[in-house]
Amino acid sequence: MSTLTPMQAVGAITYRNYTTYKRYWKLFLTGFLEPLFYLFSIGIGVGQLVGTFEFHGEVIPYADFVAPAMLAASAFNGAMLDSTYNVFFKLKYDKLYDQMLATPLTTGDVARGEILWGQIRGASYSAAFLLVMLAMGMVNSWWALLALPATLLIGFAFSAVFMAWTTYMKSFQDFDKITLVQLPLFLFSATFFPVEAFGNDAVRWIVEATPLYRGVVLCRELTTGVVTWASAISVVYLVVMGVLGLLVVRRRLDALLLT
Repeated sequence: MSTLTPMQAVGAITYRNYTTYKRYWKLFLTGFLEPLFYLFSIGIGVGQLVGTFEFHGEVIPYADFVAPAMLAASAFNGAMLDSTYNVFFKLKYDKLYDQMLATPLTTGDVARGEILWGQIRGASYSAAFLLVMLAMGMVNSWWALLALPATLLIGFAFSAVFMAWTTYMKSFQDFDKITLVQLPLFLFSATFFPVEAFGNDAVRWIVEATPLYRGVVLCRELTTGVVTWASAISVVYLVVMGVLGLLVVRRRLDALLLT
């Protein structure tokens, strides 16, 4: 049996996903439209009442404060959708990964390929959302050129962790647990108000330790141009999170498919 390089293997899995999902392109709209509606309703609608907002000492419109948080949420949504429901179906019902392992592909190839696809889906949402921000004048710095790579990093981290979590799921009822995590992360990661609003230092530290908060801070600092060490901390955090998730996925696929 011939072998594939890691690049060829990941490319084959990515191409397979592309040819499958291009027929269902309408499904891709869901992860993009949700944060867009939040931006219009809260960022712009409520922003008419709030007016300006202070971020790291800089006065910015409230919509400009919310928009980068929705950008991070776009990457989060895309990675979550593809690395949970789709992976679970392929693993438990379609038995797609068993079929893949009958080829020269390894469990490591499967893990990298699926995580990359979740990352690409999240990045596609973010790229479209970033264009909306640009068209609406919500991009205020050349640092925003790094916002798309930042969303790739967010997608990688969440795709890896959610796929790792999915390998432990037994039935579709387990997805209720994901909702219990998704909604609080979305609402309380400084998406609509600054972390300082929590007041209590312990609560603030907990929020700052959550992964979506790190993504929100990174995107917000890049699009507003107010870059601090918090961005560097976020990059390291998300890289470590993604690598650990990838390692867990690899070990879990070995345990589930090779034993």
